[in-house]
Amino acid sequence: MLSALGAEYDKLMGFELGIDDYVVKPFSPRELMARVKAVLARQPAGKTKDEIVIQGLRINMLSHEVFVDGVKTELTAKEYELLSYLIQNKGIALTRENILNNVWGYDYYGDDRTVDWQIKLLRGKLGQYRKCIITLRGTGYRFDEKA
Repeated sequence: MLSALGAEYDKLMGFELGIDDYVVKPFSPRELMARVKAVLARQPAGKTKDEIVIQGLRINMLSHEVFVDGVKTELTAKEYELLSYLIQNKGIALTRENILNNVWGYDYYGDDRTVDWQIKLLRGKLGQYRKCIITLRGTGYRFDEKA
């Protein structure tokens, strides 16, 4: 995490959120590169997931293909981004605003009900795995692979 906030509280909050390192501005580019290399060196080989499998739902992150019980399912680009975002944040309650900001972008000025409509379309394409997208009334959505 790069931040202008250097108080102990700010650093501890960052670590509680799960960051690997905290660099306070101003910083030297050489120091930043050394810290990035150290974090990357701690990562086990092959840790990146090219494919996510949840029961009979398989998502290939490289080819942007989705398979439901072995059958390729055609998703629009936005449906794929939405599914990817939900899965990458599985188990976390995501507000409509959070989803809009991360899937549509911060400059999106449409209605937050766009998320509801896209979720409906996505659920229609996921077959029996539609139940993994949990509606949190008054809040948003959560992806739960055990649902």
